[in-house]
Amino acid sequence: MAKSIDSSAGNKQTTRLDKWLWAARFYKTRAIAKQMIDGGKVFYNGQRSKSGKAVILGDRITLRQSFEEKHVIVIALADRRRDATFAQTLYQETSESIQTREKNSLARKQGILLSPASETKPDKKQRRQIRHLKERI
Repeated sequence: MAKSIDSSAGNKQTTRLDKWLWAARFYKTRAIAKQMIDGGKVFYNGQRSKSGKAVILGDRITLRQSFEEKHVIVIALADRRRDATFAQTLYQETSESIQTREKNSLARKQGILLSPASETKPDKKQRRQIRHLKERI
């Protein structure tokens, strides 16, 4: 017999923010989720919060992961970690967030293409020139 999404959260209609982020698979462990919340990488309804903050349906969570910033809306609650397909049913990413992430990804890719790395290491003369330039600064 399959459990519904709401029954995984128990009879309560809230769950802790760090548990929800862990269950939604944004972070690998609850400890990492707590560090990100305490470090100011996660915003709950536009404000910094504590890891024990109660998450309610319809809340907006903004989180930063490496170069990306995601804006998600809570559409289901869970306090247990399950497979990735279940985790994707817990939230919906906003369309503005998706567009911004795609635009930033394209800009990073173009930046890499415009300034490719050299195929060889600098020789002795070039290393000397680099060192002299760095010493001036």
